[in-house]
Amino acid sequence: MTSDRRFIVVGAGLGGAGVAKALRDNDFDGLITVIGAEEHLPYERPPLSKEHLSGDKPFAEFTVAPDAWYRDHRVELLLGTEVRAIDPAAHTVTLPDDSTLSYDKLALATGSRPRAIDLPGADAPNVYTLRTLDDSDTLRELFAGGTRRLAVVGAGWIGLEVAAAARNAGVAVTVVENAEQPLLGVLGPEMGAVFAELHREHDVDLRLNTGVAEITTRDAGAISVATGLRLDDGTELEADAVLIAVGAVPEIGLAEAAGLDTDKGVLVDEHLRTSDPDIVAVGDIAEQQHPVLGGRIRVEHWATALNQPEVAAKTMLGREASYDRIPYFFTDQYDLGMEYTGYVARGAAERVVVRGDTGAREFVAFWLDGENRVLAGMNVNVWDVTDRIRELVAAGEPADPDRLADTSAEL
Repeated sequence: MTSDRRFIVVGAGLGGAGVAKALRDNDFDGLITVIGAEEHLPYERPPLSKEHLSGDKPFAEFTVAPDAWYRDHRVELLLGTEVRAIDPAAHTVTLPDDSTLSYDKLALATGSRPRAIDLPGADAPNVYTLRTLDDSDTLRELFAGGTRRLAVVGAGWIGLEVAAAARNAGVAVTVVENAEQPLLGVLGPEMGAVFAELHREHDVDLRLNTGVAEITTRDAGAISVATGLRLDDGTELEADAVLIAVGAVPEIGLAEAAGLDTDKGVLVDEHLRTSDPDIVAVGDIAEQQHPVLGGRIRVEHWATALNQPEVAAKTMLGREASYDRIPYFFTDQYDLGMEYTGYVARGAAERVVVRGDTGAREFVAFWLDGENRVLAGMNVNVWDVTDRIRELVAAGEPADPDRLADTSAEL
C-alpha cells in the first residue's frame, strides 16, 4: 500500500535529485516532490566549466537521471519554480503563486549563487558569471563565435577552468587576481604557484596582486557594453567579454527566514539534520558537524552533493546514518589533472610536503599540521592514490614527512 506521506526537496541540482533517488532506493513509497528554479532536468555542475564548456560533453551525459526515471519512480518535478517561503510550524512551502504544499519531511538543497562584485560596469550585458547550464552554453557560444579576448576577474577554480577552456578555443585570456597566487586560500602559495606557471605556459596574461577598479564600458545604442578592465594602478585592459569568478555564496535565505540555525551555511549535525528535526540540508549550504574531522565544515564541491543525499534520505526516514566522508574535489586544466582529498582550515597547516616533481607536474602534495598529521593531500597527474590519502587524513595520526616525500616508499 502506497504511503500518503509527502517528502519535499527544495533544490533540483545533484544534491536535490540525489535525495529523491536515495529515498526510493531506501524503499520510501510516499510522495516525493522536487522543486527547482531552473527549467532543466537536474544535472551535475563540474562539466559546466570543463567538458561541456569545451564542447566535449552534451547535456544528456551529465543529467542525474533521464526524464523517464522521475516518471517511473513517481517523483514530481516542479522545474522553473522558486519556493518563496518555508513554514516549519505548519510544515508547508509556499510557491510563487502563493499556493502551498504540505510536507512531512523536507530536504534543503538550494546550492550557491555566484558572488557579486560591486564595480562600475558590472551590469553590462557582456559581463558573465558561470553557475548554470545556460551560463555555460552562453560562454561556449562566445568562444566559438568570434570572441577574441576574455578578461577573468578571480583566479579560483571557476576562473582558471574557464581560462583553460577559452585558451583551448583560441581566445586570448587575461586573469586578474588580488592575491599573490591563484587559489591562495585553498592551496597556499607553493601550490598556487604551480597553477600560475601552468597558465602562463599556455599564454594566459596572469595579473597577480592586482585589483580591479572598474569594468570599462562604451555606449552601444541604448545599452553600455563592457570593453575591458581598468586596474587599480590605472592600467586598462581591452576585452570583448568579462567573466566574474570571485567565489560563491550559499543560498540560505529560505532557511534563515524559516528560523533555522545558520552561520556560514545551514547548521546540520552529523546526520545532516537541521535545528528543525523534520528538515535536513545537503550540498553547498550544509555546514556540518563532521564526526571524523571535528568541528563544522562546509564544502562547495561535487562529491558532497553526490554523497550526502544517502545519509539525508535515511535521516528523513528515521534511520541511523552519519556523514563521515572526507571531502574530495578535482580539476582538469590543459594537461593537468588533479584530485584533492581532505580539509585544511585557514591557518591549520604548518607545512607542505611534496612527493614527486612539481616542475613536471607529476606529484603528490601533503598538508601537515604542527604534529605532522596529514590534513589533506593533492595528487597531480598521479593516479590511484586517493584512497590511501583518504586513509591518512582519516587516521588523524602523525606521519613521517620524509617517508611521505620518498617516492620509493609506499604511502
